[in-house]
Amino acid sequence: MVTDEEFEELVDEALAQIPTHITDRVRNLAVLIEDAHPDSPGILGLYQGVPLTERTFDHAGFLPDTITIYRTSLKNYCSTPEELVEQIRITVLHEIGHYFGMDHEQMHRLGIA
Repeated sequence: MVTDEEFEELVDEALAQIPTHITDRVRNLAVLIEDAHPDSPGILGLYQGVPLTERTFDHAGFLPDTITIYRTSLKNYCSTPEELVEQIRITVLHEIGHYFGMDHEQMHRLGIA
């Protein structure tokens, strides 16, 4: 379907589509690409960290929060290259939503769940 390099470019493009008024608020966040989640190979992405809405004044944040995008899982989930592009975009936005403390219901209303 797409090469690993093309997949990385698609993730970068999805990140670049996020408006700057949102990305300006992102701090200490790493976006990773892995093949599949070792325990749940069907999930497409995963946010790990403390959402902004749950941080307290003493949140040190020495290690970055992470968003992991699962390449093989996404490729297996999608039937066409066009579907893959759209699902990568949705997955990236979905995980960014978790970073900002949004739950699945809120993201569903915004069309990113």
